[in-house]
Amino acid sequence: MIGRVLLIVMLLTGPAASQTCRLALQLALDISSSVDPREYGLQMEGTARALEDPEIRAAFLVEPTVYLTVWEWSGQRQQMMIVDWVPIQTAFDLDRVAQRMRGHRRTTNREPTALGSALAFGIRHFANGPADCEARAIDVSGDGESNDGFPPSSAYRAYDWTNVAVNALVIGGDRHPSLTAYFQTEVIRGPQAFVEVAAGYGDYERAIRRKLLRELQPTFLIGQNR
Repeated sequence: MIGRVLLIVMLLTGPAASQTCRLALQLALDISSSVDPREYGLQMEGTARALEDPEIRAAFLVEPTVYLTVWEWSGQRQQMMIVDWVPIQTAFDLDRVAQRMRGHRRTTNREPTALGSALAFGIRHFANGPADCEARAIDVSGDGESNDGFPPSSAYRAYDWTNVAVNALVIGGDRHPSLTAYFQTEVIRGPQAFVEVAAGYGDYERAIRRKLLRELQPTFLIGQNR
């Protein structure tokens, strides 16, 4: 009997103990006052539909495991969790994240844009995720420059960003080149970091798909750790 119990324990705990993580990925969604209800819906639905895309799913499900978390941000103290750290091991895991995205209610619509605070929240939140990952990345969406609290540069000085990439999805950057330039010079970080541009919120789904595919490629992970 004892032997059978030990065997069951080994079967239940063995895979978790040997499980590795190739990427800890945070999706940080802008919900500042510049994002109206329609735009918010397009951002949430676009992210959910991207996670249901067959090509994205195939990229997620390559081993080792990707861990994912999704949260929204606006002012200095407005960072709210939508989906906390979850290992993406099956298509059902992505289904559940997409379902949570669609069922989530926006937490605020009156706050300014505090990118520095969002980045500080993100780097601290890695401590709540998997302990040993090959790479870490924060995806931050935004449609405007930081105008509240400390700037991104202060967050980069205050924390250790070793092996952490910060990539950006700039909404409307095609119409405002200076906004894209701001994210390129002030926000993204890491040797493989990049900016993806969406031509407005109606283009958000296409842009987040393209962005995720790039981040989930082995070449991005290898380059990030150089």
